[in-house]
Amino acid sequence: MGKCVHKGCGKEFTDSEEACVYHPGPPVFHEGQKGWKCCKPRVLTFEEFLAIPPCTTGKHSEVDDTPAPESKVVEEPPVSSPSLEVKPVSERPPISPAIAPPTPPAKPIVEEPDSDDPDLEIPANATCRRKGCGKSYDGSTAREEEKCVHHPGSPVFHEGSKGWSCCKRRVLEFDEFLKIPGCTEKIKHMFVGKAKPPGEEKVENVRNDFYQTPSSVNISLYLKKIDKERAVVDMTTDKITFDLPTTDNKRYQDTYELFAPIDSEKSSFRVLGTKLELTLVKADGSSWPVLRKDDKWTGQRIQIGNAGRA
Repeated sequence: MGKCVHKGCGKEFTDSEEACVYHPGPPVFHEGQKGWKCCKPRVLTFEEFLAIPPCTTGKHSEVDDTPAPESKVVEEPPVSSPSLEVKPVSERPPISPAIAPPTPPAKPIVEEPDSDDPDLEIPANATCRRKGCGKSYDGSTAREEEKCVHHPGSPVFHEGSKGWSCCKRRVLEFDEFLKIPGCTEKIKHMFVGKAKPPGEEKVENVRNDFYQTPSSVNISLYLKKIDKERAVVDMTTDKITFDLPTTDNKRYQDTYELFAPIDSEKSSFRVLGTKLELTLVKADGSSWPVLRKDDKWTGQRIQIGNAGRA
């Protein structure tokens, strides 16, 4: 039995011809966003990054053929010739600043259940849900007493270093981060967790951020698996009412009293896999220092984008 080293797979296999779904490109971390070079989704949290579905189907392999991240080549400027006229390059005009919205609260760490529900069936080739373990279920009863070595903490990325909050080791490369051995042992893996109780789970808080142009305010509400068919977003001149059920039996309901009036007829929204995006058309063209009128002003400064020309 071998273990596939393709990114996004990591399963143990005996048949080298078995289909493998994975990411052929290297990970991309840029200005807080996380994703894979081989596909388009970009997310903000590490949990969302790990949940990005693989984009390529191939064969399992024990040889890592993921290309290394491209290094940036800095080209030397050409040497000026006395016979050539050098024209000065005009600088772009400065962009108007605005006051930033308050920093959203840190995303709480969702605690995993301690063990699998004995009444739930474990699907073939399921992977242990504990971080850093990666063992696959093969239907063997021997796995009942096997040690699960994992990380109970959360990932920590700080100034280029990568590690886990539950142990001290820090590395620079993402591949090395994935290889940091677990620091905690439990008997028996966890492949499916506990069964969800009946009834709909209420979501109390949803992280959001926004940026603006002179004519619009663009908002992202980060909520996974929103049911497009049942989602309701009611926009009026001064507020937005949300009723967002999800396909995994959760529901977020809230009303945002907006900082300034909008043109609700021209404003729009769209549902994506991990968030709701809204484009609010300003009614008076004023700068928004915050999103909601009861948000606290922080005094921080951010840039306001320029609207594109039609």
